[in-house]
Amino acid sequence: MGTKIIRLQGGKNVKIELLVDGRKIPMNDFVQKIVINVIQAMVETLHTIDSRWKEISIHIEKDDVKE
Repeated sequence: MGTKIIRLQGGKNVKIELLVDGRKIPMNDFVQKIVINVIQAMVETLHTIDSRWKEISIHIEKDDVKE
Protein backbone atom coordinates (compact mmCIF):
# COMPACT_ATOMS: atom_id res chain seq x y z
CA MET A 1 0.00 0.00 0.00
CA GLY A 2 1.62 3.26 -1.12
CA THR A 3 1.32 6.66 0.47
CA LYS A 4 -2.06 8.09 -0.49
CA ILE A 5 -3.08 11.70 -0.80
CA ILE A 6 -5.99 12.54 1.50
CA ARG A 7 -8.22 15.55 0.80
CA LEU A 8 -9.35 17.31 3.96
CA GLN A 9 -12.22 19.71 4.46
CA GLY A 10 -11.21 23.02 2.96
CA GLY A 11 -9.69 21.29 -0.06
CA LYS A 12 -6.17 20.78 1.32
CA ASN A 13 -4.32 17.67 0.17
CA VAL A 14 -2.09 15.92 2.70
CA LYS A 15 -0.05 12.72 2.87
CA ILE A 16 0.54 10.66 5.99
CA GLU A 17 2.80 7.72 6.72
CA LEU A 18 3.01 5.72 9.95
CA LEU A 19 6.18 3.75 10.64
CA VAL A 20 6.63 1.46 13.65
CA ASP A 21 10.14 0.08 14.09
CA GLY A 22 10.83 1.02 10.46
CA ARG A 23 7.82 -0.92 9.15
CA LYS A 24 5.14 1.01 7.28
CA ILE A 25 1.71 0.51 8.87
CA PRO A 26 -1.26 0.69 6.49
CA MET A 27 -4.21 2.87 7.50
CA ASN A 28 -7.58 3.21 5.82
CA ASP A 29 -8.90 6.65 4.80
CA PHE A 30 -10.94 7.04 8.00
CA VAL A 31 -7.96 6.38 10.30
CA GLN A 32 -5.68 8.60 8.20
CA LYS A 33 -8.11 11.51 8.46
CA ILE A 34 -8.44 11.07 12.23
CA VAL A 35 -4.66 10.99 12.76
CA ILE A 36 -4.11 13.98 10.47
CA ASN A 37 -6.86 16.06 12.07
CA VAL A 38 -5.80 15.31 15.65
CA ILE A 39 -2.11 16.07 15.06
CA GLN A 40 -2.89 19.15 12.98
CA ALA A 41 -5.22 20.51 15.67
CA MET A 42 -2.65 19.94 18.43
CA VAL A 43 0.17 21.57 16.47
CA GLU A 44 -1.83 24.56 15.26
CA THR A 45 -2.86 25.48 18.82
CA LEU A 46 0.79 26.14 19.69
CA HIS A 47 1.45 29.88 19.62
CA THR A 48 4.79 29.67 17.80
CA ILE A 49 3.48 27.63 14.83
CA ASP A 50 2.70 29.34 11.53
CA SER A 51 -0.65 28.07 10.21
CA ARG A 52 0.96 27.79 6.76
CA TRP A 53 3.24 24.93 7.86
CA LYS A 54 4.39 22.49 5.17
CA GLU A 55 5.39 19.37 7.11
CA ILE A 56 4.97 17.94 10.61
CA SER A 57 7.31 15.20 11.82
CA ILE A 58 6.84 13.34 15.09
CA HIS A 59 9.32 10.78 16.41
CA ILE A 60 8.36 8.75 19.48
CA GLU A 61 10.86 6.37 21.03
CA LYS A 62 10.16 4.23 24.08
CA ASP A 63 12.69 4.10 26.86
CA ASP A 64 13.07 0.40 27.65
CA VAL A 65 14.84 1.06 30.94
CA LYS A 66 12.57 -0.02 33.80
CA GLU A 67 12.51 2.09 36.94
